[in-house]
Amino acid sequence: MEKWFVINKGADFAGIAKRFGISPVTARLIRNREVMGDEAIARYLKGGIGELYDPHLLLDSDRLTDILVQKISEQKKIRVIGDYDIDGVMSTYILYKGITRCGGSVDFQIPDRMKDGYGINEHLIEQALSDGKELLITCDNGIAAINEINFAKEKGMTVVVTDHHEIPYHNTEQGKEFLRSNADAIVNPKQADCPYPCKGICGAVVAWKLVQVLYERMDIPVEEADIFIENAGFATVGDVMDLTGENRILVKLGLKALEHTKNPGMKALIAKNKLSDKPLSAYHIGFVLGPCINASGRLDTAKRSLELLLERDEVKASALAGELVELNESRKYMTQQETQKALEQIEKEGREKDKVLVVYLPECHESLAGIIAGRIREAYQRPVFVLTRGEEGVKGSGRSIEAYSMFDKMTEVAELFTKYGGHPMAAGLSMREEDIDKLREQLNQKAELSEEDMAEVVRLDAVLPMSYFTVDTIRQLSVLEPCGKSNTKPVFADRNIKITRAGIVGVNRNVLKLHLLDSKGNPVAGVYFGEVEKFLTFLSEKFGSEEVDAAMHGKENSIQFAAVYEPAVDTYSGRESVQAIIRRFR
Repeated sequence: MEKWFVINKGADFAGIAKRFGISPVTARLIRNREVMGDEAIARYLKGGIGELYDPHLLLDSDRLTDILVQKISEQKKIRVIGDYDIDGVMSTYILYKGITRCGGSVDFQIPDRMKDGYGINEHLIEQALSDGKELLITCDNGIAAINEINFAKEKGMTVVVTDHHEIPYHNTEQGKEFLRSNADAIVNPKQADCPYPCKGICGAVVAWKLVQVLYERMDIPVEEADIFIENAGFATVGDVMDLTGENRILVKLGLKALEHTKNPGMKALIAKNKLSDKPLSAYHIGFVLGPCINASGRLDTAKRSLELLLERDEVKASALAGELVELNESRKYMTQQETQKALEQIEKEGREKDKVLVVYLPECHESLAGIIAGRIREAYQRPVFVLTRGEEGVKGSGRSIEAYSMFDKMTEVAELFTKYGGHPMAAGLSMREEDIDKLREQLNQKAELSEEDMAEVVRLDAVLPMSYFTVDTIRQLSVLEPCGKSNTKPVFADRNIKITRAGIVGVNRNVLKLHLLDSKGNPVAGVYFGEVEKFLTFLSEKFGSEEVDAAMHGKENSIQFAAVYEPAVDTYSGRESVQAIIRRFR
């Protein structure tokens, strides 16, 4: 099911357009993204590094820095413990390089996804003790490690936490009782008493802010920490943070920095993906570069991605980047195979009507569970947990929909997990294999989801004839970049579209080239990528195969359809022209 919904926000679009030198349509698009008032609009359009928030606003940032400064001055051994995803790798890199710059005796450890699981654990703590470490600093993890941090403290270690995940809690009769470990300092903007304005920053941004405070205390120019903006921006996209406010500015700055990066490893990764000397977008981080960084933590060890960032030799960096690209290709193939198995299992077991889908793929590589859960969520528009067999019991990842706070719902059945954590939209877990059926049953019993909640909502910025757009008006839409979560690419629709001619092209015959007449009767070039047969079947069922055949041969036909489209500039053969990329149809 799909619901097309036109966003209908009100404002003086003509006045905004005049004041900021943009078109009224662009003004509407900005308003649709909840940016209101001239100050906010100016920040959205022109916000730079000066609009980023003071790192001292992070609760405990000064206390944590005091501890770091003392340990650095005493040359105590420090270990950074990160995580195996993009955010964890970037956080670890930032803290390791920042503390090293200050003269600290520091190294790092990233948990092995298979052996250690997520975050700090007793094994890693004992390893640090045997290596003579006195200070542990977590990044992108630690907020939920109550028992593990107690263990480290009992062993006489100093532990400080930098994280951005949800604060763990117990449900009581009085409401939520939030839990706190006895770490020596905890920096996490989601703490209730933390005054930091942007609660949705990722772990790498928290790490970067702390390095700023540390440099300030160590009399190192704070601007030196700006070298990590590319890492903080990369992690913000890679960890799927909201691209609003400070996050959006950070990503904008990070993308500019990445285009001119001096890091040999990052430069090599960009080159191996054939993106050198090209403008980079959030898409390239999210779907091209980021998956390569993630692939090492999924199929091997995330230390390989960290080695890439730390490598100074360009030849070695190129070889490392090539290995990550190959790993990512393997990951894509494995994901495709296991996703197909998951879909077949749901159909075979008749689970399509479950409000919460729980799929058990015992032989699946556990690192792929989250990606597969995301693919199934897209297919069924409901919360999904994908479970795999781990070394001890079952591990899994969940991906959710807007109407279902996954972390909260997991807390309601917390007794079924040996470990869990995450966000409203995504989570990770460990549990006993014998409790899988109970989990499925209880989650579905407690799921208060209506059919409407599970219907995919397509939010349209405006209904405009395709011919409205020119090369110049399309170019102006770039002011919305970087686009991503909560700052989506603009979405338009048109209705009563006619086809004057259509043809299938491409080596894999997966592109449908269209000659269209839009709702105003103006000719427009169109293109549809992907499941061409699906589009043609839709047209055949609605208008008859004879009409589709007529359209394919450029003959008169009765086809009229509505489409969600993206206006784009086609540069084929060196000439610029406008085309409408069809994203959805009905």
